[in-house]
Amino acid sequence: FADIQKNHSFLAFSVVYLAVLCNDSCEYLLSSGRFLGEKVWQPHSCMMHKYKISEAKNCLVDKHIAFIGDSRIRQLFYSFVKIINPQFKEEGNKHENIPFEDKIASVKVDFLWHPEVNGSMKQCIKVWTEDSIAKPHVIVAGAATWSIKIHNGSSEALSQYKMNITSIAPLLEKLAKTSDVYWVLQDPVYEDLLSENRKMITNEKIDAYNEAAVSILNSSTRNSKSNVKMFSVSKLIAQETIMESLDGLHLPESSRETSAMILMNVYCNKILKPVDGSCCQPRPPLTLIQKLAACFFTLSITGYLIFYIIHRNAHRKNKPCTDLESGEEKKNIINTPVSSLEILLQSFCKLGLIMAYFYMCDRANLFMKENKFYTHSSFFIPIIYILVLGVFYNENTKETKVLNREQTDEWKGWMQLVILIYHISGASTFLPVYMHIRVLVAAYLFQTGYGHFSYFWIKGDFGIHRVCQVLFRLNFLVVVLCIVMDRPYQFYYFVPLVTVWFMIIYITLSLWPQIIQKKANGNCFWHFGLLLKLGFLLLFICFLAYSQGAFEKIFSLWPLSKCFELKGNVYEWWFRWRLDRYVVFHGMLFAFIYLALQKRQVLSEGKGEPLFSNKISNFLLFISVVSFLTYSIWASSCKNKAECNELHPSVSVVQILAFILIRNIPGYARSVYSSFFAWFGKISLELFICQYHIWLAADTRGILVLIPGNPMLNIIVSTFIFVCVAHEISQITNDLAQIIIPKDNSSLLKRLACIAAFFCGLLILSSIQDKSKQ
Repeated sequence: FADIQKNHSFLAFSVVYLAVLCNDSCEYLLSSGRFLGEKVWQPHSCMMHKYKISEAKNCLVDKHIAFIGDSRIRQLFYSFVKIINPQFKEEGNKHENIPFEDKIASVKVDFLWHPEVNGSMKQCIKVWTEDSIAKPHVIVAGAATWSIKIHNGSSEALSQYKMNITSIAPLLEKLAKTSDVYWVLQDPVYEDLLSENRKMITNEKIDAYNEAAVSILNSSTRNSKSNVKMFSVSKLIAQETIMESLDGLHLPESSRETSAMILMNVYCNKILKPVDGSCCQPRPPLTLIQKLAACFFTLSITGYLIFYIIHRNAHRKNKPCTDLESGEEKKNIINTPVSSLEILLQSFCKLGLIMAYFYMCDRANLFMKENKFYTHSSFFIPIIYILVLGVFYNENTKETKVLNREQTDEWKGWMQLVILIYHISGASTFLPVYMHIRVLVAAYLFQTGYGHFSYFWIKGDFGIHRVCQVLFRLNFLVVVLCIVMDRPYQFYYFVPLVTVWFMIIYITLSLWPQIIQKKANGNCFWHFGLLLKLGFLLLFICFLAYSQGAFEKIFSLWPLSKCFELKGNVYEWWFRWRLDRYVVFHGMLFAFIYLALQKRQVLSEGKGEPLFSNKISNFLLFISVVSFLTYSIWASSCKNKAECNELHPSVSVVQILAFILIRNIPGYARSVYSSFFAWFGKISLELFICQYHIWLAADTRGILVLIPGNPMLNIIVSTFIFVCVAHEISQITNDLAQIIIPKDNSSLLKRLACIAAFFCGLLILSSIQDKSKQ
């Protein structure tokens, strides 16, 4: 029961963090963070969304925001308004009120000039506390540097500041019951750049004023926490950027924009709930389907524990007893086979614990999340590291055929590891890397075409058992995640892609006349028949690729629409399908040509032998290397992602075929494989799917943080857990496939009827949920 113990350790790991990490991400957003790069701010523990104009207007519709304070608050006001209207000019008298209104969006933002915390500011705030006056929805206030400047940094000015802010504090607290109120602490200055009339504004004085503000505002309520929020994060931002200031007092524009975006996240994340804006977001409520799933897994865990206790007690009764005559122990061992029920309960028990971990990582707001930040070193250094490991762990292959099982597992493995590094490093922002990763995804689909065509062509097994086995192994984990994580099927786009292509391959080859290798060997005419079938398949692919309307009509039909819609339409599915539309066909065609050449003994696949004669092998190797490098040069010179994506379906096969030839023509290369890469290749599908929620975060938009403050250790720990979970899920899927998809046709049909009933119930529950949301 080592597997159960391992899953219990996962649960214990999560429970520990439940106590440690249940903190308010809004507090972190307002008070702490660091720069990932030159202008990329990363709040501690959560992800910050970059709001677009339309999103900002949508969030702030019918809202009134007021900024009260000095020139620094005025700067923050301008940066905030420019999120809503980038064309807004910083003009007019600086020492007066500045209004902004977007009448179309019904958004009103005002700056009120009150450079000191005094009676004037108090009167402005007091007016809003009256019941008859409309209150701003958000109030951002702060001031101190004018008091320091006008009174030459005297201690009497600080005492007066304390008295004034003490009188204002109850008013702010009263407003905070109905509005969001933020007090902006004073940023440090760069004393060397300050003009002579500002030399009295020192960082020591600023710290004293900030301490006074924090102390008084936080103690304004006796028995509870203050509702006035301290906006102290701008101090941290200023510490890193104040040297770029033009006058030593006012922050550079990029820093102000960061502070304004933080304010937008604080207020709008709970309203719009952006996927990549985890700060200040409440945990999403459980859906009906999720609650039912939780009940099912709870019952499975309970059932397995009862089964385990009963089995353990029965085992104790059969423990060794002593023979009275000989004095030797006799063992009453009864080798009872493990029942299907026990395997079923054990599998769902482990799966339930794993799904709890998934939910806690990416839905419960329990673990921290951070934004991705791409650097060349964050992508290429791990690539070099895994390449060295892959080369170090190598073994001889059991067979030396082209694309043998060990080699295809190795191919899947290193591609999957590169894709994982690509995702966690955020390398999609670097176009040359993006284009090469597109080839790796295409290579997976190429293997889909090659593998399934080879199986049907050689075996001729078009039975329902084979189809159900493949569909179950491809889709089981994704279906469970759709239920537990409340995500649409199309969200895990690669699985729908390989599922649809498998069905296309199956239908193409199983339709009359069924042409298989055994039949074709007797009459060469059947080879032309198969090529004709492939020709019709190519025409069908071209028709769908260039008829977006027809494609969308087909997949918008209910219940297909429930599987392939994302954000209310099937455009994303059309884009994904079209991006690699020819590569599966290329895989099928390659398999047909290779198997035909192999049958006619044109290829030399013995151990250590080159695939062709020396001259032909050297020529093909030269062409392959040139083709491989030519594609890489073209991909690296890409300037426009849309244009390169348009060419990708037609040219990606060049690099794939070049790689296959380079890997298989030399006999010594065909005779060895990397066991390190092959191990990962066997669980490549699980790795690809699991990364969405327990390695990355926020549906792949960010990075999961289990150990804050130590990025390297965090990656090591989260990767270890992620790989262990993916391997465990692979084992669970294989175990359940043997039980749920039996070889006996009559039993299989009964199971299929149950599965169909399950999906019908799921569709009904999903429709009920959709109506309740509306």
